[in-house]
Amino acid sequence: MKVKFAKPETFYDVYERKAGGDQTVTHYCPGCGHGNIHKMIAEAIADLGVQDRTVFVSPVGCSVFAYYYFDMGNIQAAHGRAPAVATGVKRSHPDSIVISYQGDGDLAAIGTAEVVHAANRGEKITVIFVNNAIYGMTGGQMAPTTLVGQRTTTTPYGRSPVNEGYPIRVAELINALQAPVYIERVALTDAKHTAQTRKAIRKALTYQVENKGFSLVEVLAACPTGWGVHPTQAREWIKEAMEPVFPLGCFRDRGAEIEAAPLEPRPFINEDLHEKLDVPSPGLAVEEVVPGTMDHLPEALRNPRIKVAGFGGQGVLMLGLGLATVGMKLGYHVSWLPSYGPEMRGGTANCSVRISTNMIGAPTVAESDLLVAFNRPSVEKFEPDLRAGGMLFYDSSLVDVAPQRGDIGIVAVPATKLADELGNTKAANMVMFGAIAEKTGLFKEDDVRSHLGDFIKKKKLIPLNEEAVAKGAQFVRDMA
Repeated sequence: MKVKFAKPETFYDVYERKAGGDQTVTHYCPGCGHGNIHKMIAEAIADLGVQDRTVFVSPVGCSVFAYYYFDMGNIQAAHGRAPAVATGVKRSHPDSIVISYQGDGDLAAIGTAEVVHAANRGEKITVIFVNNAIYGMTGGQMAPTTLVGQRTTTTPYGRSPVNEGYPIRVAELINALQAPVYIERVALTDAKHTAQTRKAIRKALTYQVENKGFSLVEVLAACPTGWGVHPTQAREWIKEAMEPVFPLGCFRDRGAEIEAAPLEPRPFINEDLHEKLDVPSPGLAVEEVVPGTMDHLPEALRNPRIKVAGFGGQGVLMLGLGLATVGMKLGYHVSWLPSYGPEMRGGTANCSVRISTNMIGAPTVAESDLLVAFNRPSVEKFEPDLRAGGMLFYDSSLVDVAPQRGDIGIVAVPATKLADELGNTKAANMVMFGAIAEKTGLFKEDDVRSHLGDFIKKKKLIPLNEEAVAKGAQFVRDMA
């Protein structure tokens, strides 16, 4: 009899998202446990027939690369926040099968609160917790599960209970809670224990398919690269060193006694809340706003997608918030999406703003109609994404190379210089606001000035910003 070994259909045939030339094999180090766990999850999902409704949530760490391989819904969460994201997905899409896939440096450190509270609420998700006792992705630092005496790059003399405390036993921690349905710790060592790992993962997913509740499977897995040992030695180390600290076994299995119960979100009805809370209803005062019109604007600037960018500290996000706020006050649909990345500390901090006479489907701005750039890196980064016929405003006080495109409108405003003349460089963003209003006609100068108090928290700064808006508008008028 011939046995054909095939890749589960829940994996992509070619890993196009993976960097590098070889897109038919995984990127994991030899002996790493992630590849084996991936395959077990993929096979279980295929056998359960739930590929089309499965969402895989993975945070920072080696686990984040799961989206290279799984042909299903994939969400990358912030460090430690996978259970929170998984909760949101499951509650908004109760029929989905949601997997939170996390390593020990993630789940047992920055993500402890998220997993504990998700388990305590009995969220109907499956958590796969990969415990290799080290931060594998970032260079082999000590993790919350690092063993006493274990040497890492941050514990070169070995982990000391006096300095670093003891390893955290996650399965035992979650087992102290009342709500979880299934908790088991397994290991990827020999064939017997690998088979038990496959069985545990399948059971945890089956319980979710059956709407039984929260499940957590902790997998002791090797990180030969982080440990600095041969893959064969790594498996032996799991048995000899890890298992005495993290004993294997099923801590809880209530699957047979739990009755399947579909998730039924509780609706909040505004009309009922005051009665339920036993407080008087004040009534809702709704401000009547006549929707604005953009018929007077050039076609390219109607319902504009705006990108505002510059150095952190230049008021980039404040200008974006101001554009959205004034637009909202004038009756338009608006969105404001700030970027809080490492770029905030000196590169191209930015925000996306949309102002529209129509409903807005998404707040992101990939291609902009209006670009506001306060430094040269922002011009270089975002100018290529500015649509033909769009408009570029840039701070000519700081950008030393003028943009050269011939298919856009270019407005050079010495915003920082004009703000200096007012006695405060930080007012450059409001100088630019005035220039934008005057040049584009999107807003009137008086509209901007009258609504400054709606987005500037420090009221004592409003007079200065009123002057800045007026100065920017006057600069544009003088250019004409």
